[in-house]
Amino acid sequence: MRWLLPVVALIVLIVVLVRTIPSAPVTTVSYSAFTQKVGAGQVKAVDINANGAVSGTLKDGRTFTTQIPTVLDTSHLDQLLRTQKVEVTGSRTTSGGGGWVTLAFLLVPLLLIGGLFLWTGRRAGRALSGGLSAMGRSKAKIIEAERPTTRFTDVAGYEGVKQEISEIVDFLRNPERYALAGATGPRGVLMVGPPGTGKTLIGRAVAGEAEVPFLSVTGSAFVEMFVGVGASRVRDLFGEARKRAPSIIFIDEIDAVGSRRGTARLGGNDEREQTLNQLLAEMDGFDQSSGIVVLAATNRPESLDPALLRPGRFDRHVTVPLPNQTERAAILAVHAHGKTVAPDVDWNVIARATPGFSGADLANLLNEAAINAVRAGGTVIDAQGLDDARDRVLLGRRESSNALLPEERHAVAVHESGHALVAALCEHADPVAKVTILPSGPALGATEQLPEAERHLYTEGYLTDLLAVRLGGRAAELVVFGEGSTGAADDLAGATQIAARMIREFGLSPALGPVGYGTGAHRLGTETAEEPLRRPYSEQTQRLIDEETARLVRQAEGQAVGLLREHRSALDALADVLAARETVDGTVVLDVLRRNRRGDDGLPGTGKVQET
Repeated sequence: MRWLLPVVALIVLIVVLVRTIPSAPVTTVSYSAFTQKVGAGQVKAVDINANGAVSGTLKDGRTFTTQIPTVLDTSHLDQLLRTQKVEVTGSRTTSGGGGWVTLAFLLVPLLLIGGLFLWTGRRAGRALSGGLSAMGRSKAKIIEAERPTTRFTDVAGYEGVKQEISEIVDFLRNPERYALAGATGPRGVLMVGPPGTGKTLIGRAVAGEAEVPFLSVTGSAFVEMFVGVGASRVRDLFGEARKRAPSIIFIDEIDAVGSRRGTARLGGNDEREQTLNQLLAEMDGFDQSSGIVVLAATNRPESLDPALLRPGRFDRHVTVPLPNQTERAAILAVHAHGKTVAPDVDWNVIARATPGFSGADLANLLNEAAINAVRAGGTVIDAQGLDDARDRVLLGRRESSNALLPEERHAVAVHESGHALVAALCEHADPVAKVTILPSGPALGATEQLPEAERHLYTEGYLTDLLAVRLGGRAAELVVFGEGSTGAADDLAGATQIAARMIREFGLSPALGPVGYGTGAHRLGTETAEEPLRRPYSEQTQRLIDEETARLVRQAEGQAVGLLREHRSALDALADVLAARETVDGTVVLDVLRRNRRGDDGLPGTGKVQET
């Protein structure tokens, strides 16, 4: 039908050209002039239609037209034409281009519309006949001959995770080794971890390492607006895997299709639930010899349906946590490939300065450092560039145009000096790495602390000192100015949250006792906004929690105020140094503290005091 539209367009063009081609010149004369020409013998032939329109030809070849008045008696005209022997003909058609032209103009639009409907109908029919069959096909990306270049060596750290995944790959390569021991291969492996920890990267590494077909698909690729399409795609996916068995299926973000059933709002979601039911049926484990292993990744394991997590479906649950310090150093070295790094860069130092960073955060850190190097007119990433990139990631872009008033600048210097000195004076606090009063993002200044070692447990002494450090800025304002300011808003919110968790979850309140009200929402180290809506305790207990939280915060503020009043000279000296130099490191803080602190024996102190 591709020829229909051009043909119809050509017909329309021809008709228009026929209508617009100029014909021989025709002269219109009056009826009186016409009769005079007939009487003078100048008219050769005339054609008269039923409406009295006359078109004629003169003896000299010229043509003319006229109109006979219908109200007049034309018998004398008939006699005159007979006398002059003029050839007279009659016609029922009208002049002006012919009837076929008019008919063409009436039919061409109808033909054009009809042809358009016919063409679109056949096109839609072909799409429907092929589309309905293709709609239920899986959208999995099948990787066989050309596998990704990612290998396990590109995944730094996570040796335990890679070992479990490697065992699955080895089982698919050599199933007879496990059969001799009576072992059956796992049906599925679920990788759980915070966003950015490399779950998808590990899946790509499996595709690179495995010598079996690898089918990759995302959970959202199953769900459609039509009920039954997702289940059909699941069947097609496992059908393709069985044709290529032994094989691996990788489902990224499986929570998009594997969420708990019966929790959907507005009447439920039949399409998603049917898709999940089909996935459960395919993974049920009736055929142990199929040689199909399903890898899945999610950062929301609490939302998955329990039937999906039972043995026989996802037999193994592999946790991919945030990397520790050693793993962060290895990840940084991997992401540094292809970049020019200065000799002064120590990955162990950078790893120590980035606690809580995921693999994606570390990749972003190096990318920001490379952008800073280009912005500075170079191509080499140095230690200072990495430090600036870390501040950019944690605090936001540095606002060089955000000029503070002199009194604000002094207030920020006092505030940050309070944080730094309390951190240096508290026994369990992390060491101070850097103090700055340069605005970055929403923060007007920052005090950075770096832990000496990777922590996994936090004692009550550490948490108490952490509260005091958080309130050190407000305490400095109270000591120097006699009043607080809005600059401590974030500090107060963070301190209140830490104190509330100490009371509610960690059982560190003598008044409440060893009772913990954990919600289970911190499985991945994150908190949910719905937590306050599901309190498993009474209003009286909540009142007691509020009172104990306020007590801890007040106690921490009192501790910080007492330390700063005792070391008021060091506070003033450090504030002056900050106002002059804008940014100092932790050694400057300790040096100021030593030079302005009096020991009991008159000698400089160590920079640390016992908790009071």
